[in-house]
Amino acid sequence: MKRLFIFALSLMTAAAGSSQVAPSPNSADIMLGLQKLKVLGSVLYVAAHPDDENTRLLAWLARDRQYRTGYLSITRGDGGQNLIGEEQGVALGMIRTQELLAARRIDGAEQFFTRAYDFGFSKSTEEAMRIWDREKILGDVVWVIRTFRPDVIVARFPEDSRAGHGHHSASGVLAREAFIAAADPNRYPEHFQRGAEPWQARRVLWNTFNFGGNNTTADNQFRIDVGTFNPMLGKGYGEIAAESRSQHKSQGFGVPATRGSSYEFFIPTGGDAPVKDLLDGVDATWGRVKGEGIRAKIDQVISAYNVQDPAASVKPLVALYKDIQALPAGYWRNRKLEEVQQLIAACAGLFLEASTAQAYAVPGDSLKVNVTAVNRSNSNVTLDRVVFDRFDTAFTRPLGFNRPLAFVRLVKVDEERATSQPYWLERNMEKGSFNLDDLRQVGMPESTPSYTALFDVTIEGQPFRYTSPIRYKHTDPVKGELYQPLSVVPPVTVNTSPSILLFRKNQPEEKKYTVSVTSFRDISETRAILHARNGGTGDLKKEIMFQSPRGVTRSYDMTYSNRSMKNSDSEQLLTGLELNGRQNFQAIAQINYDHIPSIRYLVPDPVTVLNLDIRTAGKRAGYIKGAGDKVPEALEQLGYQVSYLGENDIAMGALKDFDVIVMGIRAYNIHEWLNSAYEPLMDYVKNGGVMVVQYVTTSFVGPIRSNRIGPYDFTITNGRVTDEESAVYFADPASPLLNWPNRISAQDFKGWVQERGVYFADRWAPEYKPVLGMKDPGEKEDRLGSLLVADHGKGRFVYTGLALFRQLPAAVGGSYRLLANIIANPNLKK
Repeated sequence: MKRLFIFALSLMTAAAGSSQVAPSPNSADIMLGLQKLKVLGSVLYVAAHPDDENTRLLAWLARDRQYRTGYLSITRGDGGQNLIGEEQGVALGMIRTQELLAARRIDGAEQFFTRAYDFGFSKSTEEAMRIWDREKILGDVVWVIRTFRPDVIVARFPEDSRAGHGHHSASGVLAREAFIAAADPNRYPEHFQRGAEPWQARRVLWNTFNFGGNNTTADNQFRIDVGTFNPMLGKGYGEIAAESRSQHKSQGFGVPATRGSSYEFFIPTGGDAPVKDLLDGVDATWGRVKGEGIRAKIDQVISAYNVQDPAASVKPLVALYKDIQALPAGYWRNRKLEEVQQLIAACAGLFLEASTAQAYAVPGDSLKVNVTAVNRSNSNVTLDRVVFDRFDTAFTRPLGFNRPLAFVRLVKVDEERATSQPYWLERNMEKGSFNLDDLRQVGMPESTPSYTALFDVTIEGQPFRYTSPIRYKHTDPVKGELYQPLSVVPPVTVNTSPSILLFRKNQPEEKKYTVSVTSFRDISETRAILHARNGGTGDLKKEIMFQSPRGVTRSYDMTYSNRSMKNSDSEQLLTGLELNGRQNFQAIAQINYDHIPSIRYLVPDPVTVLNLDIRTAGKRAGYIKGAGDKVPEALEQLGYQVSYLGENDIAMGALKDFDVIVMGIRAYNIHEWLNSAYEPLMDYVKNGGVMVVQYVTTSFVGPIRSNRIGPYDFTITNGRVTDEESAVYFADPASPLLNWPNRISAQDFKGWVQERGVYFADRWAPEYKPVLGMKDPGEKEDRLGSLLVADHGKGRFVYTGLALFRQLPAAVGGSYRLLANIIANPNLKK
């Protein structure tokens, strides 16, 4: 796969922060890079999700053995839970993508993905392969192998139940099958039309493990000590691994550093078994490309390297570059040319940057680009050319020692320029996978930058081309200088709120929703039309006079009535703005966290209208936020006034005014103070309140004191039902949760998404009554712990592992009817 050489040197140990500029390589980094030039070997690690990778092994392979090391995550982790915010689905997948890239910047490996979508927990390999589309995703793994060309492939998981669940075991199957298929010229021949070639790795291994109470290691397995110390980095690989793994913040995977010997164990699943070394039988020296003399020349550069004067190595490295360039073209020759080119820039202290003070580029508008080039050495460096978009310099300038060359250019953004979008979201997706227009995008962790600048320079007589993304650069008074991606956006975007309008059937009513139009360029006053396409009775229109300076959001109210819905239970309103003859129906979504770059992408933002036979019993709800969900918005649609409660609210005894108290998902995992709030919460229930606890995990994320959640004992397991279409039966048909104020039926469990529920209750006291029973296909016994209810004094306590946090934002009508019953206060029953 051809990859642009981005001037963001990969020699560094870690970036200061994803949105901060990466620090320049220091002398130790450069020395490690020089040593790496001697190694022509590679390893590809394969697993299912972000966080599955063995960061200690990756760090050891990349930084100790100095192999080219990659991690192929079959999915982006879209179907998991989010500990830091409300994002779910593809939005969560984008967060976890950036967390993986942050991890790779620390451990030194590269990151790849397939098109597989994480559709949620899967209990079987067969289900995972079927939903993903086995041949499609196997082809993706084969593509990555053929383009990355690993000597050894390592799978994190076995192919059986020891893997934990279906995605894990499927990743083990894919690793082994792709190991075979990648070498077969009859498999996926379309790859060869796009530059790939068949590739036979030496072996594929399963990296056995000992965690989660499951020890699959044994003394007779091949093993290596990866807990060594690297004095050049000042850290052991257990310490680097902890920093890398702790980037998975959306999963709460901060871990402590480990020090000292630590062994990794392996079982071969294809190819020959290693005896002394992971790459036994692989020539990882220059001998594999008949470049035996190159190693001696690298050794000469290393022996003469002066840590106090890296620039003295520029001329020898330029000579080395020419020697490697004279070799026959090939994978490792090209790879090592890129590495030497990086080292030359690092030794010269070469700084090349193209940036803008604008966060957005808008078609039809202008973009001001600031270009800076600095040669911080006495090396002979000339800037020959800078090219970006349609701009091309007409000068050649020598770069004197430490004298910045800077200029500003204004470029016109083409009217037809494509807007920025994650490449895997450009086409409609399948249930289990994304669709792409270009096979060559397979494996790429993210889209190519919206704009790039090409710097042609001559260093000691040798021409080089460096490519730098044009980034949005600004200074925060607290965080300092920040760099973020530059996004191409349409002139206006249209967001709507709320995302759901809930009507009661047979009760004609009008409701308002807000349309927020954001302008990304100056727009003088003009006549515009707000369109709301409802897919039913036609296009609703509202004529407005629109005027807005750049960066300003104007809000307008639109009105919708359920009178037009007749017998329909739901429909969607997609609202856009017609401006100067062009219709804009896209909204901009933004994800902002300090530990990753800002994420911006364009999506339709429809309002889903529900017209339901639904009743409620209660007006005031107290909500204790958990790890992030959109249940409070659903409560508001049900007509509740929602108040967010914290530790002081509980302690001050303000609960008596609420008809129901609802705990957000994982609330007990993230709020230590809830353990000390047990008594006032139970008193609230005893005095006539309803308390609802949404799922709590059994993981290490936050301390949960046993039996300190409900009024009576129950435990929580990782039991779940993953098939969203699995049959649900009523374990207690007479339960008030099924009969008041709404009569719940099997119809209310149709149209659910991703799963029925997670972290079900188990081993409960007799005071609790299970309400529902369900199971996944192939399971013998029903799971009864998805919804428990117990009376306590005058009130009611409910624990539910039902995935309401997914169903409610997805506008599943039955989930609203069920929620209305769960939160209904029986003391309000007439």
